[in-house]
Amino acid sequence: MNREFEVAYVPIGVPTFHLESAHAEFEKSCQLLKDIMSEAKCPEKMLLSIEDLGEYLDQINPDLLVVQNITFANSAYISEVLKRFDCPLLLWTLREPVIDGGRLRLNSLTGAYSAGNAMMYMRNSNFEYIFGSTEEKRVKDKISAVIRAGELKKKLKGLKLASVGHTPQGFGFGRAMDIEMLKTFGVTLESIEARELIDVAKAYTEESCDDYLEETASHTVEFEKTPRKNQIDHSRLYRAYKEYVTKNQIGALSSRCWPDFFTAYGTPVCTVLAMLNDMGVAASCEADSYGALSMYMGMQLTGSPVFFGDPVSLDEEENTITYWHCGTAACSLARQPEGAQVGVHPNRKIGPAMDFGCKAMDEVTIFRIGKKADGGFRFFLAGGEALDKPKQFTGTSIVVQTEQSALEVVNHSVEAGWEPHFVVIYGDVREELSALARMLDIEVALY
Repeated sequence: MNREFEVAYVPIGVPTFHLESAHAEFEKSCQLLKDIMSEAKCPEKMLLSIEDLGEYLDQINPDLLVVQNITFANSAYISEVLKRFDCPLLLWTLREPVIDGGRLRLNSLTGAYSAGNAMMYMRNSNFEYIFGSTEEKRVKDKISAVIRAGELKKKLKGLKLASVGHTPQGFGFGRAMDIEMLKTFGVTLESIEARELIDVAKAYTEESCDDYLEETASHTVEFEKTPRKNQIDHSRLYRAYKEYVTKNQIGALSSRCWPDFFTAYGTPVCTVLAMLNDMGVAASCEADSYGALSMYMGMQLTGSPVFFGDPVSLDEEENTITYWHCGTAACSLARQPEGAQVGVHPNRKIGPAMDFGCKAMDEVTIFRIGKKADGGFRFFLAGGEALDKPKQFTGTSIVVQTEQSALEVVNHSVEAGWEPHFVVIYGDVREELSALARMLDIEVALY
């Protein structure tokens, strides 16, 4: 059984400062961390000596450390922590509680410089940092974001991502190597040929897939208008995919789609992927493994499906970018009152494929795990608002009004060589994804 994610609070200092002030901050800090995560580990007392620190460190097994200068502490304290643990770390500096011309109560900030200097040498400055008191919202928000990023980092190590078939010609940007995926993200990449699942689907009887047919019909609108043969073939394919991901504990999946599912099977996989997305399995098309991983991260941070698609249209006056794809969006993303309409694939004219505009959201994050020319990874991050717009083209679409100039976002991202698939996450999770990138030593590009 996997061990639960552990956050440990490490309040370091020395006894020569104003301990009454320090103790008050200690208690408030413990309470703040418990409010954010009830299972957070807190010591019974402030750690005001190397001996006290060592005894406490013997008792914890952290996945994330929150190290706070409760007062000034020299670099020996943080060095002791770094010597024992190689997990993500957030350094927290407290404000001086009183400035009255009298005694310096805490001197937390000087301690932070001492710790930061040591971490530059020992960790190449790879740590998170926040300055502020427990009463400040931005402090709570930052700590919460770092904890969520740390949890996601740990989840990645338990993720199995399946690649169903190969990327089509000219779509190699989504192709992943298993050892590279494991080394960078801790993710296990499993591969299976698309024809294997097609063959499994073909072997099912019509009657054995009735439940899958009814499930799709109950989640969609006008599924009954799809020709009966394609309805049945969809239900067979949905069963094959669903049983495969369940049996093999797959958390994310990238699937080949065209031309195989039109030429060798006769029915698209689009609506199957939509149904998987609604059941919490991040499912991308065109065999884009890094797209699927991007989707998984967004889904884990928000607890809801995300949109996957191409940037296809720009409106400078409205300051919007339209993201679109052939029809794999989760049914729960559909704009109301139209709902999760079913249509046909825009190019092949075969169904079922999802055919709707996505619902509005006041805060969204545009995200992509990309690769640079030298093979290194990078994160694309931009913020915006999903507008209440009907479908823009046949297929599924979402219109995002970006925080920055939409024209500049497009210009700069094309010039920088970003891949043509992006994820639109329902919620502002840029802080969490930025923290995760630093934990993974990955470059962040903010747009």
